[in-house]
Amino acid sequence: MPPISRLRLYWPFIAGFVSAALLAGAHAFQRFGGLAPCPLCLDQREWHWGVLAAAALGAVILRFKPQWARWVAAGLGAVFLGSVAQAAFHVAVEQAWIIHQCAADPNLDNLRFDINAVLTTPQCDKIAWSLGGISMAGYNAIISLIMALASFAIALLPERKA
Repeated sequence: MPPISRLRLYWPFIAGFVSAALLAGAHAFQRFGGLAPCPLCLDQREWHWGVLAAAALGAVILRFKPQWARWVAAGLGAVFLGSVAQAAFHVAVEQAWIIHQCAADPNLDNLRFDINAVLTTPQCDKIAWSLGGISMAGYNAIISLIMALASFAIALLPERKA
């Protein structure tokens, strides 16, 4: 079996692993780093859950129909493009290139459970963490774009004749 054909069959597992790693990193920043996610951060996570679902479905499809490997890779690329768009939108909000109101502050006037608890939701236009001038949303956009391009390349590369 040519290497590209073998890679196509394993691509759902690789794509799922990358999205799972990004989700694990985001949850680690939240749990251990104390960085609460803003609503746009949570929206970005939804795309990676979508990649995991598409990867699981793709793995099942390839188990029974390995000839559909190109379509599965293209489908994963499309879901990664959604992640790129969501992350790029968040970066645009962070950089004040566009104005976006996060409807994150609920009306808690009538809610009585702990009067001393501080209930705050991070603002979407504030960068909570960055490395080298790139925020977490920026890294998500870059990694998702690489994965989308790789998915489309895997879907479109021709088979090599031996």
